[in-house]
Amino acid sequence: MTATRPMPVTGPMPVTGPMPVTGPMPVTGPMPVTGPMPVTGPSAVMPAATRAPRRLPRLLAGIGTGGLEEHERRHGPLPGRGRRPERLIDIVEAAGLTGRGGAGFPAGRKMRSVAAGPGRKAVVANGAEGEPASRKDRLLLNRLPHLVLDGITLAAQAVGADEAYLCVHGREGALLDRLDHVMAERQAAGLDPVPIQVAGLPGRYVSSEQSSIVQYLNGGPAKPTFAPPRPHERGVNGKPTLVHNVETLAHLALIARRGARWFRGAGLPSAPGSMLVTVSGAVIRPGVYEIEMGMTAGEVIRLAGGPAEPLRALLIGGYFGAWLPAETAWPVPMTHAGLRAAGGALGAGIVIAWPAAACPIAGTARVVRYLAEESAGQCGPCVFGLPALADALDSLAFSGGRDGDIGEIAALIPLVERRGACRHPDGATQLVRSLLTAFPADVRWHQRQGACDSVRHPPLLPLPGDDERDGDWA
Repeated sequence: MTATRPMPVTGPMPVTGPMPVTGPMPVTGPMPVTGPMPVTGPSAVMPAATRAPRRLPRLLAGIGTGGLEEHERRHGPLPGRGRRPERLIDIVEAAGLTGRGGAGFPAGRKMRSVAAGPGRKAVVANGAEGEPASRKDRLLLNRLPHLVLDGITLAAQAVGADEAYLCVHGREGALLDRLDHVMAERQAAGLDPVPIQVAGLPGRYVSSEQSSIVQYLNGGPAKPTFAPPRPHERGVNGKPTLVHNVETLAHLALIARRGARWFRGAGLPSAPGSMLVTVSGAVIRPGVYEIEMGMTAGEVIRLAGGPAEPLRALLIGGYFGAWLPAETAWPVPMTHAGLRAAGGALGAGIVIAWPAAACPIAGTARVVRYLAEESAGQCGPCVFGLPALADALDSLAFSGGRDGDIGEIAALIPLVERRGACRHPDGATQLVRSLLTAFPADVRWHQRQGACDSVRHPPLLPLPGDDERDGDWA
């Protein structure tokens, strides 16, 4: 994605097998004339054979117009009548579903901790996709809204909630209009014993953090709060509150219908099921794909048609994720444990293919500047530390090392991380740490020589304002 043109959209992405590979992908942009040499290993040539997805699609099998009649024809009526509410928690725990919003916490365990709290509870569905490089939640809410709303209702029944909310960014007017229509369909059908309220959050990066959402629903600003208490202890209106990502709730709605064994029929024993990933950058078919947990990062790129040009690295996990050199990332399984072992992070399932023709330092500097501007502005690490880090990265990318940029960056990181009210500064420093680890030759070259020719490459890491469309990539 560039700063001036939206990514091409080619319709729902196939997820039933690998795409054909005919050889190295052509280079479609200018190669750097001066600066670090491009990578020409596994990043430029696809592996000869990879494992195909076997039991997919699951979530995306039901993709369509999003109407209630179509939804019930495909999935059947809302399950759960005649079953004790707590039984769903048992099934979700047995399924091994983990949160798909980024943290990967066991979904059933979170539900059980809320259900065990005193009094009535609240449920919040987080669809406010604050990560600019992700489109999966928007896709679900536009094309599979009833599956998400089924998950909210089932979760509310399971934990004993009498309040339920679906939160999206308030700037997404078309999506909010769409959800108004969907909610009217459900109200007419009498589907939701606990009425679901749709809330539009301020369009800032930190607004989608769970404590920000709770504070906003309680009438305060959409900014993170210090913990404890955590939402599962005291959240919306002081009640124990379950906060789940909308993809997690869509999986929950299918597990309630088909059971734990069905869910574990895909993925790995240690990381069962499927997940949605948003693939962008230098690939032939950017978009949202459904993959089995444990598919390698290289297979994900192959599923998106393969590289559009030789690659240098993958950014996995989005802007709180990590850079991995292409040859390192290619065999790594898309699981939380697999990526942690490789020095990366799964996050919300974002994979950005970085071409050899673009400068990763300039790209990272642009994102860190954005993250500095998007902070809540209530803690020293964000008010002072992130702008200083962004300044140092800008200097390294475009001016060279006249001001000792590498040393300044290395000194700033420990002053910023683990000192804020939320993970916002930690996510930014994780991204910067990975830049220094993944691209040592680039960093040294910039330190000595200044800007490389590749800094002129159009921006590839999307930011709000680059693409003003409502809607999705399906």
